[in-house]
Amino acid sequence: CKTLTLNPSTMADVELSVPRSEKKKKKSKVKGVDSTEIDTPTPTSTQNQSDTDYLIKPQNFTPSIDTSQWPILLKNYDKLNVRTGHYTPLPSGYSPLKRPLAEYIRYGILNLDKPANPSSHEVVAWIKRILRVEKTGHSGTLDPKVTGNLIVCIERATRLVKSQQGAGKEYVCVARLHSAVPDVAKVSRALETLTGAVFQRPPLISAVKRQLRIRT
Repeated sequence: CKTLTLNPSTMADVELSVPRSEKKKKKSKVKGVDSTEIDTPTPTSTQNQSDTDYLIKPQNFTPSIDTSQWPILLKNYDKLNVRTGHYTPLPSGYSPLKRPLAEYIRYGILNLDKPANPSSHEVVAWIKRILRVEKTGHSGTLDPKVTGNLIVCIERATRLVKSQQGAGKEYVCVARLHSAVPDVAKVSRALETLTGAVFQRPPLISAVKRQLRIRT
């Protein structure tokens, strides 16, 4: 057994060559051409997933169970399972990686942050024209000056609009005072008058009838 010692000062000048295993190359035969070595690119995992059908294919045999070691009352359990795996697959639905973009739009829901000035009807009309769909619906009207969450349902998803309209809304208001307030308690007392049930009349530009109503 021999011991090899290296000087640290000369290690930078030493180059160690490690033999690498040669890659195996596949041979393919083409008509009129001799067999040559051709490098075939390996498909990526995404390509393998997109080319795979994630389906349960029909079968013609009956699944069998070994019940020889089961208790005596369960010896004939394998004869009870007589249904085969044969069925007629329906040509409907898509695997997640093969679902076309048109299907996502057909059953799509947009969670939109509506800007100020345009009305909810205008925003829905813009989406209908941009996506070139026939049916659109929103979860509830927002006033033109109001910004916030507006759920827009497309095509087959419009049936879910009723479930969102009854969920209610929550408004957040930001008030600005243009001068200093000598008594902050007066502001608190003024805000208390706006809590609970209050009488309200819709503004001039509104999607509902302008009549006095009670809001909580």
